[in-house]
Amino acid sequence: MSYAGDVTPEQAYAAAIDGAMLVDVRTRAEWTYVGIPVLDGGADDVAFVEWSTYPHGLLNERFVQEVVEAGLTAGRPVYLLCRSGVRSRAAADALTAAGLGPAYNVLEGFEGEHDAGGQRSVSGWKNAGLPWRQG
Repeated sequence: MSYAGDVTPEQAYAAAIDGAMLVDVRTRAEWTYVGIPVLDGGADDVAFVEWSTYPHGLLNERFVQEVVEAGLTAGRPVYLLCRSGVRSRAAADALTAAGLGPAYNVLEGFEGEHDAGGQRSVSGWKNAGLPWRQG
């Protein structure tokens, strides 16, 4: 692991409320149709930067630059959130390689794992009862 580590959604929320940066790396479609995380100050406190683009799934070549443009500065902790914690791990690696962070991956992501019925109702930001709204 080259990034700073993995954290729970609750730990990421607490850090973001305390001044760390929260970056949702899902696609625009996911933000719109699944929902978005919200901090105390509202959704504007969260940076939304696609790791891969919708609908083609191509890597966002400007990811690091866009996160910096969204407010990440050297030494500021950053917490990365995707659907289930896979894309955000790669995004944390990329920011770390660029000398930014410390960068943390949010385990379980926004929606978490599937339950026995195939629904994402087991874990993740939404299922932890953290604040969110429909995009």
